[in-house]
Amino acid sequence: MNDLAPLLTPEGRALLDAVRGTAPADELAVATRLRRDHPAELVSAALGQARLRTRAEAKFGAEDARRMFFTPNGVEQSTRSSVAEYRAGRLRELGVTSVADLCCGIGGDAIALARAGVRVLAVDRDPLTAAVARANAEALGLAELIEVREADVTEVATDGWDAVFVDPARRGGRGRIFDPEAYSPPLSWAVQAAAKAPHAALKVAPGIPHEAVPAGAEAEWISDGGDVKEAMLWFGTAPGAIRATLLPGPRTLLSRSLPDPAVRPVGRFLYEPDGAVIRSHLVAEVAEELDGGLIDPTIAYVTADEHRPTPYATAYEITDRLPFNVKRLKALLRERGVGILTVKKRGSAVEPEELRRKVKPQGPNAATVFLTRVAGAPTMLVGHPVGG
Repeated sequence: MNDLAPLLTPEGRALLDAVRGTAPADELAVATRLRRDHPAELVSAALGQARLRTRAEAKFGAEDARRMFFTPNGVEQSTRSSVAEYRAGRLRELGVTSVADLCCGIGGDAIALARAGVRVLAVDRDPLTAAVARANAEALGLAELIEVREADVTEVATDGWDAVFVDPARRGGRGRIFDPEAYSPPLSWAVQAAAKAPHAALKVAPGIPHEAVPAGAEAEWISDGGDVKEAMLWFGTAPGAIRATLLPGPRTLLSRSLPDPAVRPVGRFLYEPDGAVIRSHLVAEVAEELDGGLIDPTIAYVTADEHRPTPYATAYEITDRLPFNVKRLKALLRERGVGILTVKKRGSAVEPEELRRKVKPQGPNAATVFLTRVAGAPTMLVGHPVGG
């Protein structure tokens, strides 16, 4: 699809309604039937858009996704609506009423901001992407609050806007880009743009090294449903602060600059910190909350003798500790009748699927095995989620 306009015509919209919910196996028959009365290219575009809408439901929800328009890259790179809504809410709490959304993509963040009552200038240099963002604003009844502009973001003046939001492209021809200066536009440019507004939010990859966080920025790592989605650099908030935010919630853990937790023997409970906690280097804050320690100085598993519920880590009760030995583990699982086996690893080269094939779990019971290191030694810890 190189031109959105045909899909916005009455004929195009009728076709989109006609192909909604078409199963992949039925596409050929549906296309053959519709091409009798409609241009073949338009039918193909409608079917392609229907596929993208189905994929987008996971990020935008079915109600919005069925009304919106997408590009393949737009579905892949757009912000999940829950994360965009959280960010928009935080900007509103800062008193922001207008945002220059630079590198707006298909408009996911602009939509969340407009729904929070924020006026948005949404900018993207790709003509098709800008057209899609404009169509989405209109489809969701937000066109009065969202102005979409096709332009190079480096040439757009942001004077007079309460905040700048920059979501630079982090994918190239060879996949993901890890160097912030290789983003498009580079992080250094985004930081300069941030300095021109009272508030700013820069979206970066969650793997950004802490030493790459600019001076004066607040760094926030965000997870949704346990999956780390992104990191944010905030300006005009709390310089130097570090936080991990978990959605839904939100629940936010702030850094207290604690020293690394002490290493201690494996206790009755093992805690697996949320990915945002690990990325933000806040395992020590969680360990203190749990009155726990690390099982190894290089492994982000916390152990404790008592169970203390926390939103920042998943608790497991440990029943067995074994040196790494596949035969011993297989015998133990057979003895316990374990047929449902979850394998987690941290600090181990063994792949979970490889271990599962070797032990061949059978039986009605469930267990979790952790392939890890304890005080430097390859170890298998067997247990189950607390309450599971």
